[in-house]
Amino acid sequence: MFGIENYLGFVMAAILLNLTPGTDSMYIITRSMSQGQTAGFYSVLGITSGILVHTLLAAFGLSVLLASSPLAFTLVKYIGASYLCYLGFKMLTSKQTPLLASNLPDKEKMASTRPLDRWQIYKQGVITNTFNPKVALFFLAFFPQFIDPSYANSMLSFLVLGLTFATTGFIWCLCLALLASKFSENLRKNPTVEVILNKISGAVFIGLGIKLLTEKA
Repeated sequence: MFGIENYLGFVMAAILLNLTPGTDSMYIITRSMSQGQTAGFYSVLGITSGILVHTLLAAFGLSVLLASSPLAFTLVKYIGASYLCYLGFKMLTSKQTPLLASNLPDKEKMASTRPLDRWQIYKQGVITNTFNPKVALFFLAFFPQFIDPSYANSMLSFLVLGLTFATTGFIWCLCLALLASKFSENLRKNPTVEVILNKISGAVFIGLGIKLLTEKA
């Protein structure tokens, strides 16, 4: 169906791959622990949207450019790494007010708590995943193993497999976000601890950016 061979095997492999810790998992866990369930949810949406972008790129053959051109790979890698480091530096240096601050008096709580910019968090998740060239190369290496080479419309095959991978990834990442935010909920009710968690998140983001810089095609 749709030129896909052993679809069940692909689903099982996709689940196992999603369970393997990676940059996306660390990003979502860190966001969820430092900023809560809502931030984690929109980070998951952003990462999943990035997967769909890679699916479209692979389906239209644009990801082949990353595989065949070291310059293109390096350029995308530097953009992604720079953005992660930028997010981390921003979290480390910003003077943040608590998100929850539930132990403050009502008037002070209203003055100090700040709403989450959900669109910003979503956008950051999309950019973080989209500018990770390793994801594009992974799609090119992994998906064709489940596509019949004689099938005329391989673009459709890529789209179906990409949507499947995005769905399994969304479910797993959502579980990570819920668990991480629940685990840190009591900690984040303390304004001081919440600020510390945000600083730790910034350091983690910078670490992820540096790690991405060391990746090779």
